[in-house]
Amino acid sequence: MKRLVVIVGPTAIGKTAVAIRLAQHLDTEIISCDSRQFYRELNIGVARPSPEELSAAKHHFIACRSVSKPYNVFEYEQDALSVINLLFKSHDNVIAVGGSGLYIDAICQGINIMPDPTPELRTALSSKIKEGRLDDLLNELKKLDPDYYDIVDRKNPIRIQRALEVIYTSGEKYSKLIDKTLPPRQFKITKIGLHCERDELKKRIYSRVDAMIATGLVEEARSLLPFRNLNTLNTVGYKELFYCFDGKKRLETSITEIKNHTWQYAKKQMTWLNRYKEINWAERNNFQNILQVLGQ
Repeated sequence: MKRLVVIVGPTAIGKTAVAIRLAQHLDTEIISCDSRQFYRELNIGVARPSPEELSAAKHHFIACRSVSKPYNVFEYEQDALSVINLLFKSHDNVIAVGGSGLYIDAICQGINIMPDPTPELRTALSSKIKEGRLDDLLNELKKLDPDYYDIVDRKNPIRIQRALEVIYTSGEKYSKLIDKTLPPRQFKITKIGLHCERDELKKRIYSRVDAMIATGLVEEARSLLPFRNLNTLNTVGYKELFYCFDGKKRLETSITEIKNHTWQYAKKQMTWLNRYKEINWAERNNFQNILQVLGQ
């Protein structure tokens, strides 16, 4: 049976390097599951693979769309499966890699179609966000769906609003719907999770942010100011700098916030991944262990 090898782990742990090395070892190609690397305009701030990395192994779904044309998870599921099935015609293995848990779930098990809310419900929830009442929505979510409350990014109003829209419209918990069993894929899936000590990961995150600043993140963020109201730009690394450009914060403060928010995001990713018992965990720099998992 054909096999999809999925490389997961928190941000900055080194997923790209491992995926490329594995793709070279298995003579195959890589599917990106990073929901921000889809967009051409986003480069430094989303740690897009470098030209050298992209030439070392063929990648799909990198810089394939404009931020002006949002790409939802349902579209991605269909497009990614089409590419994966095409690759399986000439490869026994395909690599998938990324830190966006929902997009990984989309290709591994599918995504349930969620009901759309009434315009009135959406407007009411949006109004609360605009009024600065995000905490009220969080309290509602905690009461109605504590399981999803535990894993949601509490600084992401879009996801909080969407969960409440689905809960109120369907009468079911959002966490139950996203975990609903779907027909199995017609290929084998092996998930490999990369991990390291918390202090090491935190140092890697902080060092990567410093490297991003040094290579032009501030200038990149400034070029994206016309798109700042898009949900795509509600992203760590950009939104903090937008406040700086508004004169609300000093650059040094924004950089510190990027580091802290990225670390918080990494912890959220680990909480999400710890839900999956099928992940085979390996030290980030132990390639032989990864090959053993794959029976190589």
